Amino acid sequence: MKRLILFFLLLSCAAGAQQKMIWPDHKTALIVLTYDDALDSQLKTAIPQLDSANLKGTFFLTSELNRITIPKWRAAAAKGHELANHTLFHPCLITTMSDSINAAEKYTVHAIMREIYTMNNFLYAIDGKPERTYAYPCTETAVGGVSYVDTLKKSTLIKYARVGGDMDAVVTDFKKLNPLLVPSYGLGGNNTGDELIAFVKKVEQSGGMGIFMFHGVGGDYITTPAKSHKQLIAYLKEHKKEIWVATFQQAMDYITQANKRE
Repeated sequence: MKRLILFFLLLSCAAGAQQKMIWPDHKTALIVLTYDDALDSQLKTAIPQLDSANLKGTFFLTSELNRITIPKWRAAAAKGHELANHTLFHPCLITTMSDSINAAEKYTVHAIMREIYTMNNFLYAIDGKPERTYAYPCTETAVGGVSYVDTLKKSTLIKYARVGGDMDAVVTDFKKLNPLLVPSYGLGGNNTGDELIAFVKKVEQSGGMGIFMFHGVGGDYITTPAKSHKQLIAYLKEHKKEIWVATFQQAMDYITQANKRE
């Protein structure tokens, strides 16, 4: 009787165990490179480094665009980089801002949804793509003290949304992954190339997905040194047979379809 109970316990554990994701072309892990805030250093440094290795990134843009940068973002999209939504004015809690002009405390859910809707239209005018992903400004999922995650889901304005996290933000349980709360490794600035590569190796060991959240690259703020970013890109290029580097939408589309097949 005890053996029978043990058998069913083992069977139950096996059924509940996480099933490893099978990545395209027999690759062992997935890395997504994302960049926030439409910064000049991304156009000047990050994109050329990505292009040199034939890798694609996801750029979460705000309305900090002008007649000089819009053609550059359009050219980036034409090369396969993803242009994604980061709201018009990037509202954050006053405690995380230097001023209170766009304080999230003063926003309503309706106000931020209107910003997301309008930013979608701006991005469509740049790249002509109908679907859009999103990153929560300052990784905050609420405005005016109210979560807008469910409203975002019901609106269908956004397919997938990225939040923040730390070096432990490695996704392995894809069945439980909320497509509107996808975690990422938020860099604090001045990271070394070795630190960036260490995160990639951690993702490789897990067989899962890891998302980088960059801001400035070789300039601007929360800056990753250009040398460190270049070292990461070189590592990803060198290990392209093992590591799938995809845009945020490509990655989440694949995971969504894989979950449906199981």
